[in-house]
Amino acid sequence: MPSSLLARIESQNKYKIMVATKSNMLPIGTTAPNFQLKDVTTGEVIEFAKQKNAKGYIIAFICNHCPFVIHLLDHLSLKFNQMPSNEIEVYAISSNDIQNYPQDSPEKMAQLATQHKFTFPYLFDGNQEVAISYLSLIHI
Repeated sequence: MPSSLLARIESQNKYKIMVATKSNMLPIGTTAPNFQLKDVTTGEVIEFAKQKNAKGYIIAFICNHCPFVIHLLDHLSLKFNQMPSNEIEVYAISSNDIQNYPQDSPEKMAQLATQHKFTFPYLFDGNQEVAISYLSLIHI
């Protein structure tokens, strides 16, 4: 949506904006910051720098309570589960504050991943360092 149109909609107060931070995709080829995070379903610590087998990577910052994620969850898990056949590795990361959003706790993340049959790691970024390192790459 063009920013001028978004500004007009906001000024007319016809629609509420659902998120405080808009989604941004880094350009393909951007060097991804390394991370070491625990996969909530396996307990394994995943170190991104050691993952060298893929032709590409998708790193998605999601969380259990996000209405957009909930809406797309079945489609998202189906598509993400298929990516390794294209030599694309997928990592889903939740960086939410579990004090304010207890539904995003590692235990609840594991339940969601099992329920939706995630075959990709669902990683918990409890101190939000990984999210901050990726956010620093975005030129807003």
